Amino acid sequence: MAKILLVSNDDNTVNSLQKMLSSYEVISACDETLINDILKVENPDIVVIDCDIKLEELKPLYRQIKKAHVIIMLLLGENPINKEFLNRADLFVTKPAKKDILIASIEASLKNRNSIVKLFNSNQELARSLYQLNVLYNTSSQLAGTLDKDKLLTIINEGIEKSLSNALSCTLIFRTPDEPVLIINSLYNISDELLEALKIRTVLNYKSSDRVEYQNISPDNLKVEKNIKFNVKEYDFAILRYSSLFDTIYINDEFFGFIEIYREAPYTTDDKTCFQTLVQQGTLPLQSAILHQTLKENNRELEKLERLKSEFISIVSHELRTPLTAIKNSLDIILSGKAGEMTKPMENFVHMAKRNSERLSLIINDLLDLSKIEAGQMDFKFAHTTIEPVITDVINSLSAMAKDKDINLKYVSGGDDVEIYADASRLEQVLTNLVSNAIKFTPKGDITISTKVLDAGEITYNECFASEMKDLKGKYLTVCVEDKGIGIEEKDLIHVFDKFSQIERSTQREVGGTGLGLSIAKQLMEVHDGVIWCDSVINEGSKFYFAVPVANEVRTFYLQKKQLLQKARANNSTLLIFKINSDKENLERLANEEEIKNSNYLNNSLIEQTDDGYVLTALIQGGDKPSAEFIKKRIEEIIKRNKTSYGECDIILSYKVEGEANEENSYSR
Repeated sequence: MAKILLVSNDDNTVNSLQKMLSSYEVISACDETLINDILKVENPDIVVIDCDIKLEELKPLYRQIKKAHVIIMLLLGENPINKEFLNRADLFVTKPAKKDILIASIEASLKNRNSIVKLFNSNQELARSLYQLNVLYNTSSQLAGTLDKDKLLTIINEGIEKSLSNALSCTLIFRTPDEPVLIINSLYNISDELLEALKIRTVLNYKSSDRVEYQNISPDNLKVEKNIKFNVKEYDFAILRYSSLFDTIYINDEFFGFIEIYREAPYTTDDKTCFQTLVQQGTLPLQSAILHQTLKENNRELEKLERLKSEFISIVSHELRTPLTAIKNSLDIILSGKAGEMTKPMENFVHMAKRNSERLSLIINDLLDLSKIEAGQMDFKFAHTTIEPVITDVINSLSAMAKDKDINLKYVSGGDDVEIYADASRLEQVLTNLVSNAIKFTPKGDITISTKVLDAGEITYNECFASEMKDLKGKYLTVCVEDKGIGIEEKDLIHVFDKFSQIERSTQREVGGTGLGLSIAKQLMEVHDGVIWCDSVINEGSKFYFAVPVANEVRTFYLQKKQLLQKARANNSTLLIFKINSDKENLERLANEEEIKNSNYLNNSLIEQTDDGYVLTALIQGGDKPSAEFIKKRIEEIIKRNKTSYGECDIILSYKVEGEANEENSYSR
């Protein structure tokens, strides 16, 4: 039955209207305080105001009536009505009112009001559903961005709390088979008695779940992690009478855990669907996280072999190098005469020992370098530099060695002082290897170091190096070390850079060495995206060359990519290579979006033209498939939100994960 509040100080009007409206619940009042109380307590549907009373005195009350969201009917008499009252009213009936017109007006107004209330409620439900869908979408994006189980569970619980406004959630997981953990997220503190009850309830829920192998779980060994939002009050047993939802998480058809939530307001069918969707939404990321953890555990066995290798390097560097240093120092003291005079045969033997100790030291250093390069553990410090300081340092360090053999070191500059992106110390190591080799195999004369900038097509080389040289593109700084030594037969050129290789047969060697120097030089060149090769004529001399790319934006980017990939493989991590194909303008606009810049997704990136158009390549160290999916969604959000800038642009996204895991995929919009 509809409630009607009649505001009038005329008894005749009140009695007349009460008779006409006998089928409704009519309350009459004229006192402002009483009317306010009736509005708050009785919640009338319609307020009928007699305009013959002094409305000016009721202005504040009239505004309060309007705020109450009721239907306002004015009974119009002979007195003039303020415009404000007319504008705020919904219905008008003249006095004396006719019963049929009055009731018809009231019924029509009630019908309209009910329709508006239903529409309002429907809009509220729609807004709530849209909010829940938005939470689901955002939660899905966050789940795609991590492989940490605990973080995934936190994201799921936060999504449930945001969409369902639960007061308390209890999540059971097993961090290890013997470590059950109850994670409690609560709006307020929980009493000790309630905590014990929740632990018992958790154990009972676990043992009543399907497809579980009963672990040793009891309230006593159940570890509890509490996350309390506010400390203003405390929950007690009453919360167990709240409305609750429960769902179990299965991974690959095996029990993983469960989540139970509570709130005072009843959960609807839509709430239950939303809850189950959020829980199940986390299943695939959790499965990926578990697989990732399993792979890491399996890799530990492989890491044992890596540790053995590291131990071997440690033995070589410490157990051999330390006593070798003592031996060399002792020999120097003996040769200096401080330990007493020596006979000529003794001196010859000591010189022989010194030469062999120095040779052993070189062998140890070469082995260390080779192991580091192959393991991806050699440190590189790439920077923009020039070659001249490198050549100057090498000549200064090897001049004394050359002078002992009556050899003159010369430097002939090509005149192009171009920048290269390289590790200067490693280039010095390569050049030192080439020059010291030239000194070893040259009886006397000149050794010339020359430089020249050449296009890839201008570089000449022996056909046996064609496979190494075929992929060269662009301009290169070439360095040549030319000697007048014993030379190398053409058939042996292909083996010059092999490991442990010396072209002379071991029984005929006149010069010592490990045969690793040139192999190390080759691998150092590969790290620089460069090449090394040689040409020689027997008994006339040899020319050893190496070439490094002239620095530009593209080459610098790909060298950085190479370094990041090498680090990823050495550290058992990953490198995400994310690509976006589109128009150049779209890619530049996307790279300059504030959200992208702030998120650092494309910090290490490059836009370049290919045969199929333009492509933006981004490198993300430690990135993986979930990272790629997350970036894809963020980019799609930006494009969708900025339709005026991007329009219906064609964008193809693809990714490749390299390093510990190798996976690639592509998608387009």
